[in-house]
Amino acid sequence: MAPEKWSAKGRADFVTEVDRESEQLIAKILTEAVPGSLVVGEELSPTALTPGTRHQAPVVWIVDPLDGTTNFLHRYPEYSVSIAAVFDGEIVAGCVYNVPMDNCFYASRGRGAFMDGRQLEVSTIRDPGHALIGTGFPFRDIEHLDTYQKQFAAVTRGTAGIRRAGSAALDLCDVAAGRFEGFWELRLAPWDVAAGVLMIAEAGGIVTSLDGSPHRPFEQSSILAGNRPIHQWLLEQFG
Repeated sequence: MAPEKWSAKGRADFVTEVDRESEQLIAKILTEAVPGSLVVGEELSPTALTPGTRHQAPVVWIVDPLDGTTNFLHRYPEYSVSIAAVFDGEIVAGCVYNVPMDNCFYASRGRGAFMDGRQLEVSTIRDPGHALIGTGFPFRDIEHLDTYQKQFAAVTRGTAGIRRAGSAALDLCDVAAGRFEGFWELRLAPWDVAAGVLMIAEAGGIVTSLDGSPHRPFEQSSILAGNRPIHQWLLEQFG
């Protein structure tokens, strides 16, 4: 898709008709399947996150129709569709579809996390020196680059490596699958992470904000995820 067909929501933050049409289709399917439910989507309904609106629906779907839009536009094969179901303020089900690899990650509260039928477990690596960590750059919030660079330096010095692929939903699934021992990013929206947060919890990991406070499904916030030893180590680096 040529750049002249891209729309910019902000600095280095693009949207296309693929995002919008995908969200419309997903919203139609979900609300027909669960009448009275509400869809909170990145492109068409982000304001539905307001408490007065979302509390009117028994089930809220948090949807990212294309997580990794810039990757998609450049034909870089790392982008996904992410859908989570929230009931009574708690994420109860989630699904992330890795489009280029044709892998489906899914989880439900209390029933485990899976990829294409295989149950997922977080990594058992405890030594930071052996850990591979995922991250996301603050490309929208460049005023936070100095803070991020200090964090990057601390993690680089203490681990086996850092990777940044460009789809936070898939990064969190990689934590759940034991490919990454941890992940952090300074600011992510609910649709970026809702399904992945449940995936990690059901695979035996932990997700908080960077200060260790609980993750809240309807808020934009920092995120820190991993198996418990590496999560604790990362928390100490950022404290």
